[in-house]
Amino acid sequence: MKQLITLAVLCTSIFCFSQTNEIDSLTVELAYQKQDSSKVETSLRLVKALYDAKSYKKALTYIDNTERLSKFLNHTKGIADVNYYKALIYAHNDDYYNAIDGYNRSRRYYSQLGDTLGIAKVNNSIGLIEIKRGNYGIGLQHSLSAIQTFETRNLKNELSSAYNNLAEAYYNTHQIDKSLEFNIKALSVREQLKDSIGIKTSTRNIATLYSERKEHRKAIEYYEKVLKLINPKTDQTLKGEILPRIGAEYLRFKDYDKAAEYLVEGLKFNRKIKNDDGVLRALNAVSELNIQQGYLKTAEIQVDEAYTIATKIDNKPELLKNYNLHKQLDSINGKFQNAFFWQGKYFNLKRELDKENQPVIPVITKPIEVEPIEEIKDFNTLAIQEQNEKEAIEFKKLKAISYVLGAAFLIVSTILLLIYLKRKNTLKFNQELQDKNKEIQLRNVEFAEQTKHLEEVNHVKDRLFSIVSHDLKDSISSIKGFIDLLKEDGISREEFYDLVPELSENADSASQLLYNLLNWSKSQMQNLEPKAELFNIQDIFKNKISLVEQKVEQKRIILIDESHRDFIYADKSMIEIVIQNLITNAVKFTRVGDSITVSNSDLNGKSLICIEDTGVGISRENIDKLFQSGTFTTRGTSNEKGTGLGLTICKELVELNNGRIWVESTPGIGTKFYVELPKVEPKK
Repeated sequence: MKQLITLAVLCTSIFCFSQTNEIDSLTVELAYQKQDSSKVETSLRLVKALYDAKSYKKALTYIDNTERLSKFLNHTKGIADVNYYKALIYAHNDDYYNAIDGYNRSRRYYSQLGDTLGIAKVNNSIGLIEIKRGNYGIGLQHSLSAIQTFETRNLKNELSSAYNNLAEAYYNTHQIDKSLEFNIKALSVREQLKDSIGIKTSTRNIATLYSERKEHRKAIEYYEKVLKLINPKTDQTLKGEILPRIGAEYLRFKDYDKAAEYLVEGLKFNRKIKNDDGVLRALNAVSELNIQQGYLKTAEIQVDEAYTIATKIDNKPELLKNYNLHKQLDSINGKFQNAFFWQGKYFNLKRELDKENQPVIPVITKPIEVEPIEEIKDFNTLAIQEQNEKEAIEFKKLKAISYVLGAAFLIVSTILLLIYLKRKNTLKFNQELQDKNKEIQLRNVEFAEQTKHLEEVNHVKDRLFSIVSHDLKDSISSIKGFIDLLKEDGISREEFYDLVPELSENADSASQLLYNLLNWSKSQMQNLEPKAELFNIQDIFKNKISLVEQKVEQKRIILIDESHRDFIYADKSMIEIVIQNLITNAVKFTRVGDSITVSNSDLNGKSLICIEDTGVGISRENIDKLFQSGTFTTRGTSNEKGTGLGLTICKELVELNNGRIWVESTPGIGTKFYVELPKVEPKK
């Protein structure tokens, strides 16, 4: 082992010596060269050597001298290359503004030369910067534009970087399939380059992506490949991470023996190397295994230890898992108050993590202005300058003409305004007479409307009594009957657990009915007046999605949030009611494994909201009844009750806010509810 270490040190020394020797040789050669293009090429080789040796300050000195000489010689390729290296150094120092400035300059010169490889290298470098800054869409665009050139020329080092950039950007934009595709491409190139660190990184990323896609056997296959690549001395932390991950994957399809083998090994190994993060991950997974196998005492000890470590090292993702495990244990042991406590902590932390997972660096959409480059004037430059001066003179003439026309327009407008005011005074007297007649007519109309309103209020009262005496009475009677059974010890413990979901469903039904009755009755009696304001519709989606998370998990529904930041002009509380009703309806009529997608887009200057599901769908005859004033309702896929008022309220509230609502549905395939709302205050 000592011989291997000695050999490694010797190789490193030889490499460093060869680098130093190359730099010294190029420095001497540069000193004796004439001020021509050869000196530019030698200087660029020296800059590259200094950059590779991470001697950035010295490299910048030579870059400045090379840029001055290149401009003097009108050496476009030299100017492009020095700006590229300057940008690389700025990017290494996280000076992104100057880095992008340098890249833009170099790309402009590469474009003049038709150097597609130079343009591709610049685009890939800009893509890497934008991805680091959280501008994933811009980063993807730049890196994708570079890929084709690198693939055509089979530039493996550049391809490795570009593929990795794209994989990271796709992952951070939740495009798992595309991220997996480019991680696999990056792994292939890194294997050809024999890049051991890159191979381990890409293989681990692929395993994690397969795990997120719930392809657990593929995830295990790649995690085991990582284990085979691990260096026992230098990769101990990586090994401590991978062992619990493999155990957790086996646990997903209940192979308890293999799961226990890896989890116990991972727990012992992480304790040995004193890796708290690995110990925490292993404890959470092994306690889940013990819960599933019924070893509750052991699981309780492990969950408590994991909780202590998670709070100590502030590992929030693992702490979230730990809250869920605490909730499961207390529910199984009948400690429902404690379970409710852990469930509250779970949802609070989940919301916090969802916010933290958003890009924290603001997206810069304004292009960075590039300073003009001073160039040596040749004959072509002088000709262009003369042409520009002629165009400037013509522009001044056109500007003077536009001023004259503008003044003439103002004079004519003033004359027309005076004529209009005179005519307006003539019409004013006639208008006053007409207004008096209209006032008398309006009073008559008001008396008729008041009579009609009293009749409608009476109708609302009769309908409210009908709903309360039927639907609300049924739900409350069911809950009371259940409580009486509990009071009289009329049911066993097993029967108690069997009836809890039904009790919860009845309570939810009664709550939703009261909520809808209140809003419907207020709207019917014309007490709802919209108070419009500008607000972000994406915030409403996130708030209302969190309210149905528990029901979504129970029915194992896939809920996809494709919403984006967009402002609409409406009464915020009314739109919250609409969105809540539509999302609740979607959950109600979707089956196990179905999906619900919420989104918003721009349509002719208005905001178009869409709640789409792949549930049971609605027949043509029932679609015609949805928005009618009668209480039309059907039971959900889990026998959930409805009030028959939700969509009636939605239609009234949307129309109060100058919008419209409609539905498209195919039985057995799914349903789409659309809501169109204004983004600005409507013109009166």
